[in-house]
Amino acid sequence: MPELPEVETTRRGLAPHLEGRRIHGVILRRPDLRWPIPDEISTLLPGQAIEGVRRRAKYLLLDTAIGSAVLHLGMSGSLRVLPGDTPVRAHDHVDISLDNGRLLRFNDPRRFGSLLWQPAGQTHELLAGLGPEPLDDAFDGDYLFERSRGRKAPVKTFLMDQGIVVGVGNIYAAESLFMAGINPLREAGRISRERYQRLGAAVKQILGHAITRGGTTLRDFINPDGAPGYFEQELLVYGREGEPCRRCGRPLRHATIGQRASVWCSHCQR
Repeated sequence: MPELPEVETTRRGLAPHLEGRRIHGVILRRPDLRWPIPDEISTLLPGQAIEGVRRRAKYLLLDTAIGSAVLHLGMSGSLRVLPGDTPVRAHDHVDISLDNGRLLRFNDPRRFGSLLWQPAGQTHELLAGLGPEPLDDAFDGDYLFERSRGRKAPVKTFLMDQGIVVGVGNIYAAESLFMAGINPLREAGRISRERYQRLGAAVKQILGHAITRGGTTLRDFINPDGAPGYFEQELLVYGREGEPCRRCGRPLRHATIGQRASVWCSHCQR
């Protein structure tokens, strides 16, 4: 599933083509994706100007004066800005046409993505209760330390809790814990403030670098311009179970933590 850097890369690719444009029409080739597509998408969006393209966690929001279209790419979704006469392919489920003759097309083979509606001044229930953005000032090691007190869950599970911090999925949690030298199995509540400060800094560094590299291409993710992300080529632990650690040379260990595959170095991560 695309994680925060992939979604942010998509946002940055789309924004110059969408912001300031007026929506001419909406074509829904099916009534649902993961969930039913609300009527507001086809009845209220046409005629509205796109005031901004935002990201909240792994969701993209197309903001207008009356509300926002809320998009999630799911496991295989992609968004492309295309000429208006581009032939329709299989799994091209939604077209949002623009006043300049181009269109935003949502393709999703597995249909785990979503297209929802958030009225102006309200917060959609899927976005309510989310933690801070990991690249914002509100997120740092001190915040992680305070939120972790008394928690017995593994630190990797804690870091991936969207109520604690949004958008740190499996790939980037694994890489951040490796950079900070923290064993993903260690109880969250038994990690010191100093070590959380290293982890907070690592999360920011890893995510920031992944965004500059266009995200991580695993299976289906492709940038809006059709190019793959390149951060996969720099992964130090994720997906490398049994291979030598690139720091110490010892074989990387593997376990399932919170129903997610986890890889770490038992020597470098304590």
